[in-house]
Amino acid sequence: MSADRPSVDDLDQLTTEQLRHRAFDLAEQRHDIGFFWDLVKHLEPSHELAREDGSSGHVTGGIAEAIEVVRELLGGKLSGNEEFVRARFINYLHTH
Repeated sequence: MSADRPSVDDLDQLTTEQLRHRAFDLAEQRHDIGFFWDLVKHLEPSHELAREDGSSGHVTGGIAEAIEVVRELLGGKLSGNEEFVRARFINYLHTH
């Protein structure tokens, strides 16, 4: 493991918003669209959108569109998703 990687304990001390900023920045730098798609498919609002418009909830654009979709789905309100989102952000930052 790299010495410059933050520990899970250090990351857990950050707010969810701080974790989000760091994870989004890192994923964007790495062009890691899979990170964003993973978040999209696990967020409840994406399931609601798919039911409303009859689509599968997929976005067809690139990473910029994926980032925007995740931001919109998070919408500042995580409700029941916060535990999952925090764990995903911490894992991503710790392992990358």
